[in-house]
Amino acid sequence: MSMWVAILIAAGVAFGLKLAGYLVPADLLTEPHVKRVTAALPIALLAALVAIQTVTGEGGAWTLDARLAAVGVAIVALLFRAPFIVVVVLGAATAALLRLAGWS
Repeated sequence: MSMWVAILIAAGVAFGLKLAGYLVPADLLTEPHVKRVTAALPIALLAALVAIQTVTGEGGAWTLDARLAAVGVAIVALLFRAPFIVVVVLGAATAALLRLAGWS
């Protein structure tokens, strides 16, 4: 399968999902359970993206490097209710210092 065929299939699937979203009855979307799930979906997707990007390296191989420690420091900062910019700076500084120390 060529890359263009894969792109066209992905575009068709995305269009179909968007169309299906318009066809969902409004009554279904106002249920409390559905509201809770749809409110949590972006958080879950972002957490999954961060987790995968943290522990995978070249070619999809699992790796433990400075990124994992940086995310750990960021999580601790979040638990202490630090402002978001402080969380980002602490995580970046942790990764930079560990890489400077030779742990890449």
